[in-house]
Amino acid sequence: MADKEPKRSDAPFATRIDPSKEDLSREQLHFIKQVELEQWKKRTQKLRTRNVLTGVAVGALVLGIYGYTFYSVGKERIMDEIDEEAKRARMPKTGTN
Repeated sequence: MADKEPKRSDAPFATRIDPSKEDLSREQLHFIKQVELEQWKKRTQKLRTRNVLTGVAVGALVLGIYGYTFYSVGKERIMDEIDEEAKRARMPKTGTN
């Protein structure tokens, strides 16, 4: 993959430059750094928003599963049924049992 030289434009505001190869003044370098910092801030804000939404979605899913588990286990009466069977087993056998 060969390095491709970007197309040169007639418009001075649209030309791409390489700060390490160009002879730029201190003010120009400072301006480039400011613009890059603002672009970075904008991108990180979008990522932060997506991360928060993802975290809320995952948290809601976990709480939903947790809540449903407690709800379904609370409805089950397995231990009550086992206790009833144990009581019946201890009772003496009669003709009505």
